[in-house]
Amino acid sequence: MKLAVVVGATREGRQTPKQAKWVVNVSSEVEGVEAELVDLIDYPMPFFNEPISPRYNPNRVIEPAVKKWTDKLNSFDAYIFVTPEYNHSIPGVLKNSLDFLTTELLKKPAAVVSHGANGGARAATDLKEILSESKAAIIPAPSSLSISGMSDIIDDEGNLAETVKANPYSPQVALTGLLEDLKWYSDALSKARESN
Repeated sequence: MKLAVVVGATREGRQTPKQAKWVVNVSSEVEGVEAELVDLIDYPMPFFNEPISPRYNPNRVIEPAVKKWTDKLNSFDAYIFVTPEYNHSIPGVLKNSLDFLTTELLKKPAAVVSHGANGGARAATDLKEILSESKAAIIPAPSSLSISGMSDIIDDEGNLAETVKANPYSPQVALTGLLEDLKWYSDALSKARESN
């Protein structure tokens, strides 16, 4: 499974890359998963400004900066979107990037990892709803992992503190389970897409 781990924040001082690197690090321990960090900071795009929804525009003219983003996302089998919570929801830059999508996530599994107030749970809920409109297959529970105090327990290299990792109910255990579920759905959906 080729997995995109999307960093969903771009502001100065953001903590989200720590959590995304942790997801990539743990992914390397799950058989059959090849994870790549995809950072929105590397895909600057204008505010969504197309006159017709991309999904319903057969004559769409896509800007090069947007095409770079959509082509990148299209190259993956599955997705984990890593998001902070801003004002009870996701960052505007992440929502904007998703507004440009058409079929890139179609029938491919997706999950959310979040942080912030209440672990970013409200952002995770919002994001799963947005992703479902993109026709991604949001995996059943646990389809998200929310961590409170994330920046205190994950370092800049994406390593979870050993004292936290030792807990049998640690985020590491939860993330491994989420990745295994994502891999199962990715394999099943990949075969289904090939048979159509």
